[in-house]
Amino acid sequence: MQKIFFGNDCFPPCLLYSRGNAAIVFCACLPLLRWVKAFSTNNYFTQVDHARFLSLFKGAQPYGSNVEMTYYSVMGYSLLEEAVPEAAKACESVKAHVQADVDSLFYATSVAEGLKPSKVTCKISLNDMEQTLQDGLSEGSPSIKIYRAVAAMVNLGIKFDQQKLMTALNEALKADDGVLSHGYAFLAASYLSGDLHKYHDLIEDVIAQADEVDDKYLQFEGGLHTTAVVIDGAYKLATKVNAAPVFTDIGDKVVKFANYFVGRKHVQSLKNAAAVLSVIKTLTTNKFHVPVAVTLVSSVSVSDKEPTVKIRISDLLGGSLGKVTVTADTARHVEDDAVIINKKQLKPAASQSSVYELDLMSVKPARGFYRIMLSLVPEAPDKHLIGTSGAEVEVKVITQVTIEQVEIGVADKEQSGPTRTTKLQYPNKAANVLEADYHQRVTMTFQIRDKAIDQPMAAHQAFIRLTNQDTKQEIFYVPEPDSSNKYRFDLDVGAKSKDFGFLTGKYTIALIVGDVVIENPLLWNVADVYLTFPEGPTQPSYTGRYSKKPEIEHMFAKPEQRPPTATSVIFTVLVLLPFIILFAIWAKLGANVGNFTLSPSAVGFHVGLGAIFGLYYCYWLNLSMFVTLKYLGVIGIPTFLFGNKLLSGIAAKRK
Repeated sequence: MQKIFFGNDCFPPCLLYSRGNAAIVFCACLPLLRWVKAFSTNNYFTQVDHARFLSLFKGAQPYGSNVEMTYYSVMGYSLLEEAVPEAAKACESVKAHVQADVDSLFYATSVAEGLKPSKVTCKISLNDMEQTLQDGLSEGSPSIKIYRAVAAMVNLGIKFDQQKLMTALNEALKADDGVLSHGYAFLAASYLSGDLHKYHDLIEDVIAQADEVDDKYLQFEGGLHTTAVVIDGAYKLATKVNAAPVFTDIGDKVVKFANYFVGRKHVQSLKNAAAVLSVIKTLTTNKFHVPVAVTLVSSVSVSDKEPTVKIRISDLLGGSLGKVTVTADTARHVEDDAVIINKKQLKPAASQSSVYELDLMSVKPARGFYRIMLSLVPEAPDKHLIGTSGAEVEVKVITQVTIEQVEIGVADKEQSGPTRTTKLQYPNKAANVLEADYHQRVTMTFQIRDKAIDQPMAAHQAFIRLTNQDTKQEIFYVPEPDSSNKYRFDLDVGAKSKDFGFLTGKYTIALIVGDVVIENPLLWNVADVYLTFPEGPTQPSYTGRYSKKPEIEHMFAKPEQRPPTATSVIFTVLVLLPFIILFAIWAKLGANVGNFTLSPSAVGFHVGLGAIFGLYYCYWLNLSMFVTLKYLGVIGIPTFLFGNKLLSGIAAKRK
């Protein structure tokens, strides 16, 4: 059975075992490693992301009748600064399918604008197009319609009434004061001129409504698209007003919004991809707040073979910030908070731009996790950069280990120590097969030594595995270290017989050692041992992983026993007895049917009433409640109407 040690830069190594058809995974319960606090952004839009988004936008081709999807595809190419393939066909598609409504005109005219870098002139013409767009600016229109109408008019070069636009926006915000409505209002207001501070001042109140997630992200209730529209609109309006958005904890909130957007760059829909790309570009190119991305480029594992920690300093699109002085303010050992580095400047990488290096192993750190606090100072001062201090990355220092002082032996239960011991040297296996019965114990001691500091250590994962050589069944035990980090394993063969299914035979003893900070996890077959167990209550029927398993037969619940026929007959007679008595009394006293008239209402009511009684009888025999209620609705309505008519007639005759 193959054992796998696995791990990567994001998750700690784990051990995967199986016993029979069941798999067991043991993982270190440690924090994720590529983690950076919200003082700076820990990710950016890479070239790999660029290629993936380009493929996503290309997937919308060939452009068909969906003008909206064509718009998002062309918009994506424009944001990526790539030429649109088959640009002429895109133009013909939107011209053929544009409709006389504001949304369709917005998509079509935006496509025409987006095709200009591809040197394709796309002129959108439609009867009553200008009037349709002017109607979109009327009072009562929602802010999204107002924005799309004014954007389409600007795309077409059509003049619009600014006062009319402001009045429509004010009414729209009164009717809907949600964050998405404000986001589109910000976008629409960015087309206005003059004093726009009354819209600019709304940004603070809207940003205050964002929800914080995990102390690292900020988002609005509507999700990705809503958050992108609000932030995109806020910064485009701020650019038009030429005044930075003002709200509390600006740096912290901008970084958390940036973390949210770059964390959602793996979206699959065209709409969300275009929204993410647009807002990331806005956060990168605006002149007020530009988040800095501090990214761990090298492996999260640091060792003598790879002693250097590499950090990339860039904007959200991966662009260079120019020459920057990067300083490791502190490097702290997570376990004991010991500081191993204080105010050490990183060196620019010779082969990679915007990448800076820190030789962490030069201070001979102990194994474990380290948090490195970084700060940066651009050579050309830029007060708009956010996240230049307090960036924190986490790495781990790994080490190689050896297994030493290995002794294995067999002892009687009554004896405190082994009577026969064998000393072993890794990776050699014991030459002779050990033998132990249920009156004896199998003992093993060993020590794990850190080669870097030549000291014993305790590993997070240490297991003793015994494998039956015939059936391949596996049993795992966990040895425990003492105060000197010496591991001891003591198997009482008789007491643990049930674990082995009382299956006497030859077993292979293996030692498995792994840890998130161990560079060379070990799997060592130490020795073979023949274990003799007492006879158990049952012998195991297991013959192998792929042997035929016993058939599972489903047992249906037995139906409840019905009462005797005589009981059912007596019950039926008792139910019908009142009717028999009623008819007998009528026959003796005489039934007065003189007032019965053969009117439609009288006949209908009595027929309906009889049908209801008959329906109850059918329900008692075999109908379900739902079927009965359906039929009762059909019969009951005319019965009610006929009865109401009959009673009204009787009342009228009495008067």
